[in-house]
Amino acid sequence: MNSRSPAARALTGMVATLLLGTAGAASAALDLGRYSLTSTFALPTSTASESSAITWNWDTQTLFVLGDEGEYITEVTTTGAVVGSMRLSGFSDTEALTYTGQGRFVIGEERLQDVYQLTYQANGTATRSALKSVSLGDTVGNIGLEGISYERSTGQFFTVKEKSPQAVQFGQIDFDAGTHTMTSLFTPNLGVLDLSDVQVLPSSGNLLVFSQESGRLLEVSRSGVVLSSLDFSAISSTTEGVTITADGTIFLTDETPNIYMLTAAPVPEPATYALMLCGVAAIGWAARRRLG
Repeated sequence: MNSRSPAARALTGMVATLLLGTAGAASAALDLGRYSLTSTFALPTSTASESSAITWNWDTQTLFVLGDEGEYITEVTTTGAVVGSMRLSGFSDTEALTYTGQGRFVIGEERLQDVYQLTYQANGTATRSALKSVSLGDTVGNIGLEGISYERSTGQFFTVKEKSPQAVQFGQIDFDAGTHTMTSLFTPNLGVLDLSDVQVLPSSGNLLVFSQESGRLLEVSRSGVVLSSLDFSAISSTTEGVTITADGTIFLTDETPNIYMLTAAPVPEPATYALMLCGVAAIGWAARRRLG
């Protein structure tokens, strides 16, 4: 028989719930449900026409965007100011972009499914035929390589193929040798119509995956489980690129061209939970006194 009073039992339940909430907050992944649109920045059509890829440069603390016409790669601050751009020559269908450190980027062409390594130089020109490149697959129609992301801790790359079939791959790319070890990470069954970009999350190793046709941003485990999601369809129907900064701010880009900034509502700190527990304990003690 439980000899505790109803007030004591209620207190125990409330404390357990709060403790579980604290543990959940500590172990939770990114949780896209906490994110909302906070800013929108217009990009210049002269150098960011049909912007379809975006990446975060952790060395300069700036964003870089790439248009699918293969004309420019453009540097932008996190408040939307254009810093500069680099002209691209010989490209025609650039859909993928990631930063790999020391001023170097990897860009990918969708139909060819080839990736190229370049060093960014403002006001310079990168000519496709002069760059180191690796083929990641056969030439296909407008359903090929859509996104690429570099993981600093392992040196691995993650890529997504748009559809027919959708694919998520990972592995090493050796631009000096012209070889790669890319292989399937999981068979996508994410409930979206296409895959438009991918971004590996350094804190958890999970992936951000965006679907342009479904207008959804997904947080996905490396086994292909959807952990959280955000509906972006009411904001833009042409968004294709996604990246995340060191502080967890998410940036997306679309063909308008715009950059969208998403920030997360704060998670209560452990000290806040401690104060809440103290408050609950005080309430429980007062209730027991009244009942006793």
